Amino acid sequence: MAKRFRTMALAAAAIATAVVSGAGTASAAPSAVLGGSSGIVFDNNSACSLTTIGRDNAGRLVGITAGHCAPTGAKLIAERTPEAGVIGKVAFSDDAKTLDYAVLELDPARVTPARSIGPTTIAGFGAAPAPGATVCSSGRTTGTDCGVVWGMLDGTSINQYCSKPGDSGGPVVVGDRLVGMNQGRLTGLGPIGFDLPCTTAANPVHSPAFFQPIDLILAAINAQGGVGAGFQPI
Repeated sequence: MAKRFRTMALAAAAIATAVVSGAGTASAAPSAVLGGSSGIVFDNNSACSLTTIGRDNAGRLVGITAGHCAPTGAKLIAERTPEAGVIGKVAFSDDAKTLDYAVLELDPARVTPARSIGPTTIAGFGAAPAPGATVCSSGRTTGTDCGVVWGMLDGTSINQYCSKPGDSGGPVVVGDRLVGMNQGRLTGLGPIGFDLPCTTAANPVHSPAFFQPIDLILAAINAQGGVGAGFQPI
């Protein structure tokens, strides 16, 4: 699975431009509207999708995304509103070593949180559905696509929605309930390699994607404490 979703020049230029344009003009910077599935760009040259946005038990504005997107301390901008400048930092990333999640501490002066982005609305949490159910995932690259749940593999839920580079971190929902975080697509199983990329959301013939159940991620964030603990969506 790809760990970097933008070219080095593109991401580096975006962050550099945001830092320069935002320096000394914080009060004049526009606000970036962010919610589940919004595109975010990091200063480690990657672009991913936001899982959800909300507040923790200390009232901080917090976002969640995939851990392989960026390390702890990385800064980020909103892909569609780079003129808002640097909008936050990665407070914690597990660097894909455990559940593959990252907690973002966002600047409320530069971010307007939204419950709905396009067709995706996140009004609460739900349990990961059983095999045979349908889930939908949204991301900055693919948009929204839905697919059947095949089952669990190594703690993740295997599904047939479309997932492309840049969709990592995007929300997986059933209705308006967030049930998981999209983390990519399978490119092999044991010694058997296979990789049939998704071409369009309308084409169901591709390697299956997978997501981490959101309840496991939230439990890990709560157990760690600090930024993100007690998270509730907007």
